[in-house]
Amino acid sequence: MKFIKKTVIATFVRREKRFRGFVDYEGETIMVHVPNTGRLLEILIPGSQVLLRVEDNPNRKTAFTMIAAYKDGALINIDSQIPNDVVEDSLRRGLIPELKRFTKIWREKVFQKSRFDFYLESEEGERYFLEVKGVTLEHDGMASFPGAPTERGIKHITELMEAKEEGYSVGILFLLQMENMIQFSPAYHIDPLFSATLEKADAYGVEILAYGCTVTESSLDLAYQVPVVFKDNGTQL
Repeated sequence: MKFIKKTVIATFVRREKRFRGFVDYEGETIMVHVPNTGRLLEILIPGSQVLLRVEDNPNRKTAFTMIAAYKDGALINIDSQIPNDVVEDSLRRGLIPELKRFTKIWREKVFQKSRFDFYLESEEGERYFLEVKGVTLEHDGMASFPGAPTERGIKHITELMEAKEEGYSVGILFLLQMENMIQFSPAYHIDPLFSATLEKADAYGVEILAYGCTVTESSLDLAYQVPVVFKDNGTQL
């Protein structure tokens, strides 16, 4: 998926609050928007190179949005709005084999009091709710989620299991926003409750998928599948 707006490279200086960062761009320290609630401590390191999207809205407080950062020479997307767009593009192009049977695709569909990222239907009438989680945390080719404790993530998993009880097919797709990953696991050391809930969902029949991306300064594309590994029981999907 090509980035529509122009991008430029800057040097990361520091992060203040959740959505505000400072970078060195063309010899000047400027404030930029950081569209991610995660800690990103292993990515946003002072002196590292970051990718900025040039914004053209004169009413914005910042002229740039930080959408990616280099770590050990590899680019990692950090824009939390991009994963759903990438997954929608991949669904419509039939690039996810497990979900290729679904020909009708909706975004942000309500189920009871919940709102899931995608609602899919097949020609045979199968109904499927899909949640997407963007992954930025990795170490030596091992990707994991979440990057910080997430009550919201636990709520989503629980609601998917409730939807399954009502007869829907359900799944979670973890989009690894970096290249060359070899496996995905829940981040037990960061959020043991989320990790345990994900294991429970797997046992309950929630489909759990993990796909990595190719990432450049002008595009982000779903590219390859990686196994999902649970530490406690060695399950590999």
